[in-house]
Amino acid sequence: PPNWLHIPIGYNGRASSVVVSGTDFTRPNGQLKAPDANAPTFGPSRRLDIELEMGAVVGTGNPLGKPVTVAEADRMIFGYVMLNDWSARDIQAWEYQPLGPFQGKAFCTTISPWVVTRAALEPFRTSTPEREKPLLPYLAEPGPMLYDIALEVGLTPAGSGEETVLSRTNYNTMYYSAAQQLAHHTSSGCPMRTGDLLGSGTISGDTPDSYGSLLELSWGGKTPLTLPNGDTRSFLEDGDRVTLRGHAAGDGYRIGFGDCTGTVLPAIKKD
Repeated sequence: PPNWLHIPIGYNGRASSVVVSGTDFTRPNGQLKAPDANAPTFGPSRRLDIELEMGAVVGTGNPLGKPVTVAEADRMIFGYVMLNDWSARDIQAWEYQPLGPFQGKAFCTTISPWVVTRAALEPFRTSTPEREKPLLPYLAEPGPMLYDIALEVGLTPAGSGEETVLSRTNYNTMYYSAAQQLAHHTSSGCPMRTGDLLGSGTISGDTPDSYGSLLELSWGGKTPLTLPNGDTRSFLEDGDRVTLRGHAAGDGYRIGFGDCTGTVLPAIKKD
């Protein structure tokens, strides 16, 4: 959208369904409306997806009414986690206009078990890309604000012990840093609190093997992925297990985040 080159687009979420890696979750029910239908129906999502993201954990907050600079926002961030913002694309497609995601994302967000501190990631800082349009001054960065973190998505299909790596990308491909996101979040005077979690948004590279969601990898379901066991996937099926991994590699060492894993359980039937 036109505002993307000027502003980090986002929406407020919820903490109640943020879970640690290894927590299974049920396929969400919701309102669904086919393009040719006159009215919606209620039932299980049929286009359940992943979103490969990083999460920034706020360490210190800001008072109500006091915006912070990007430099201040960077110092406010305690550390980072891997984050899978599971998404029901069909529920989301019906509900998001004009107000944005709600039930299509509210059911579960999985984070990795370790919060890697900002201090530990200092050697891996890198710059955001060259701007296509100048940013407003409050989003100006005083230095490199992204990190060189290698990322991958693995899928183990239901009934199989064999994992397939669907995508490999890097956190350094993002257009906005977490510090810019945090500075923008406070720009209206919104107070942030210790423990607040900011998701980066889907991390996708320039090539098809670096996309961070099944929506992109399968081109919205038009080109299903074929797995080594012969199964195909456009979106997730019951029993599928998804694992996100990430690490920063130094000279003779690497810093990992731990696996960020979740398995899809069948939807709860509604009468």
